[in-house]
Amino acid sequence: MRILIAEDEVATAKALKVLLEKSKYSVDIVHTGTDAWDYISGGHYDVIVLDIMMPGMSGLEVLSLIRKNSITTPVLMLTAKAELEDRVAGLEAGADDYLPKPFASSELIARVKALGRRSENYSDTLMEAGNLVLDGNRYEMRVGEKSVTLTNKEYQLMELFILHPGHVFSTEHLMDKIWGTDSDSDIDVVWTHIGFVRKKMKSLRADVEIKTIRGAGYSLEVGTC
Repeated sequence: MRILIAEDEVATAKALKVLLEKSKYSVDIVHTGTDAWDYISGGHYDVIVLDIMMPGMSGLEVLSLIRKNSITTPVLMLTAKAELEDRVAGLEAGADDYLPKPFASSELIARVKALGRRSENYSDTLMEAGNLVLDGNRYEMRVGEKSVTLTNKEYQLMELFILHPGHVFSTEHLMDKIWGTDSDSDIDVVWTHIGFVRKKMKSLRADVEIKTIRGAGYSLEVGTC
C-alpha cells in the first residue's frame, strides 16, 4: 500500500514515514500543500495523510482539489486543531477521517489501515498465486509448511505482483510505486530486489515465477516452474 504524508513539520513527517514503513507501507513525504497536490495529481496513492496547516496551500485547499478532480483516494486529516468547527470543515470538504495532534502511533496505524481497506487496491491479509501464499500478518511467503521472511520492499513487490498476475510492470513503474518519487535509490535497486525475491521463491519450490519480459519489464506467471 502506498501512502502520501503531507506534513510541514519535517521531523514529524520523517517519524511518520519510519513508523508506516515498519508496517510494510511505501511512503512519500512532502512539506507544502503545493507539493502535495503535485504528487497527488501525478501519481497514485492508496491513502493520503494531510496536515491542515501547510505553506503554499492548506490541507483543506488540497483536499478540495482532490475531490474536485474526482480523486476518490481516502484522506486522513492530521492537525493540531481539535475544535469542532475544524473537524466539520475537513469532513465537509471530503475527508474520510480526522486525527488531532498529539496522537498515539498505534491509533494512526489503525486509522491508516482502516482507510486502506476502502481503497480499490485493498487486498486480504492472505494472498495466493499458484501454491504460493503471501502472509501480510507475518510479512512472509510460504509454500506448504516452508516459509521465508520478506523485507519491506520485497513484500511490497510480491503484493503488487500477486494482485496483478500476468500484468507487465516496467522497471520505472516499480521504482515509482514501491520506492516512491522521493527516493534517492538508483533504479538498479528494482532488479536487485527482484533477484532476492526470485531466490526466495525458488527456495520454497513455488510454482510461480517473476519473468523478465524483454524490453517491457516484469510479470508474475503462474504454473511456469
